Amino acid sequence: MTKTPMIVDISEKSTIIRRASASGVLCVSPMVVSKVHEGATEKGDVRNSASLAAILAVKKTPLSLPHCHPIPIEGCNVEWQNVENGLKCIVTVSTTSKTGVEMEALSGVSTALLCAWDMLKPILKDSTGQYPETRISDVAVITKVKIPTEN
Repeated sequence: MTKTPMIVDISEKSTIIRRASASGVLCVSPMVVSKVHEGATEKGDVRNSASLAAILAVKKTPLSLPHCHPIPIEGCNVEWQNVENGLKCIVTVSTTSKTGVEMEALSGVSTALLCAWDMLKPILKDSTGQYPETRISDVAVITKVKIPTEN
């Protein structure tokens, strides 16, 4: 028997403060990281553009994940770190709602990394137009917090 698609009823849940962070890495060479840090890329400021893409993705998560509830996004922070194997992105999302923001954080970090890859394509491709050294890895929820509100 096939189940009819639905959105889970959360009407009985309490509204609480919720926060989630997700991270992931765009694995690239140290030379590419240096070019990003210097702002020496053809398509502009990679971190700034990818951060904006992350914020837009966070706000639009229910449009791509049909079982996600539309919730008020009350905060979204995007951080970048240079790591040994590339560029690490961390997206933290907060809300006061009846359901969590893990999917929003994951959507944001994934989109940021995809945007960075897209912007860096000219320097990531090898002589045959392939990406043998480039990959997105370690996308995961790194924190999830629920704080009861005072009524």
